[in-house]
Amino acid sequence: MRRIVARLSPLLVIGTWLLMACGAPTSSTTGTGATTSSTSSDTTTPATMTTTGGGATASSATTTEGGTTTNSATTTGGTTALSGDPVPLGVAVAETSNTAALGQEQVIGVTIAEKYFNDHGGINGRPLKIIRQDTAGDENGAINAFNALINQSKVLGIVGPTLSQQAFAADKIADTAKVPVVGPSNTAKGIPQIGPYVARVSAPVAVVAPNAVKAALKQNPQIKKVAVLFAQNDAFSKSETGTFQQTITKTAGLQLLPVQTFQTTDTDFTSQATSVLNQNPDLVIISGLAVDGGNLVKQLRELGYKGLIIGGNGFNTPNIYPVCKAQCDGLLIAQAYSYELVTPVNTDFRKSYQDLQKREPGQLAAQAFAGVQVFVEAMREVDKATPLKGLSVEAARTAINDQLLKGKYQTPLGPISFTPEGEVIQNDFYVAQVKMNADGATGKFVLLK
Repeated sequence: MRRIVARLSPLLVIGTWLLMACGAPTSSTTGTGATTSSTSSDTTTPATMTTTGGGATASSATTTEGGTTTNSATTTGGTTALSGDPVPLGVAVAETSNTAALGQEQVIGVTIAEKYFNDHGGINGRPLKIIRQDTAGDENGAINAFNALINQSKVLGIVGPTLSQQAFAADKIADTAKVPVVGPSNTAKGIPQIGPYVARVSAPVAVVAPNAVKAALKQNPQIKKVAVLFAQNDAFSKSETGTFQQTITKTAGLQLLPVQTFQTTDTDFTSQATSVLNQNPDLVIISGLAVDGGNLVKQLRELGYKGLIIGGNGFNTPNIYPVCKAQCDGLLIAQAYSYELVTPVNTDFRKSYQDLQKREPGQLAAQAFAGVQVFVEAMREVDKATPLKGLSVEAARTAINDQLLKGKYQTPLGPISFTPEGEVIQNDFYVAQVKMNADGATGKFVLLK
């Protein structure tokens, strides 16, 4: 019976996300009275993006003397009126597939960012327009999404993709076309080295992951033996598990038990879980994605494992709750974001997210917001020096890339900047522990002090 349940659970989750991704694209408004522009016709707005009211004025289309169509947005409540041709920014994340549990959080983050920056003047008075493409969960999906954004939508930059595995395939296409890319969740080793047009706002796994091991040792100083499992078909998971294993053996001096592998598409982890339990570990570390990793956690608990579990960066979403449910409780996950950070931009981001989702924001949404933010601020600086409307698409892309790497940004993640190679520079990191509610279906990430 356990094996049957294990097979059904992720399919139900995936089905839920697929249904969420099937709605028609819409323009959504929030309670501040401002309007956001709709996404392109071949993308969808997630079901969680509901209208909260507030007297917004819808975008209107007018024809200029030259016969071109421009969008103008008039807002109330003290926000800035925008006019002129929208400035297109591409977003390519996983809105469907078993990776949608991650990508849908990123859609929320970029949707909040689009409204936030348009409420704050857009690109020096011109509206920012997010154009989304669904990458699904594989390399071909990311490649197709990037090609569409670059060649058809003529975007000036791209935030995406969701997975490092996808980034290694798609980022080089953008780099060859000289289109700047900012990875919102690509933490594997080697991402910024893909090319000069590739950067990321997601701190590398080698910097973040060891913090979770330190937190586990603080909670249980008696840890001696550690079991590690990772998704061998995922580039990020392979990179992350290397960091975890090095931390265990070289930094912490603990015993690493024989490593177990799985696939992100697996649903039955009985063999791996049984093997782990037979070795009697004090700590289990899992590098995988939300659906496969969450089901592995669930099956470990059902088979009797009582100790601490560390989940990798793929667990960094509230969407793990419907997967491992009550068994999510106690998970330790390293974080590059704190919803408790008190800064003007994070306070606004946190409130917008809470209004939409009725829960605290997580890292994936915050990083996606930051990905849009660095583009917006770079675009504004370029536009001040030489109006974007006077530049060719090619010249604008190059100028934005150059400016983006030079900037310093106050984001929901805290202050960040970039090395000349495109690696994010970020100082503050955290560890959260999942605390599930009594219903066993909802919970929260509690940041450890």
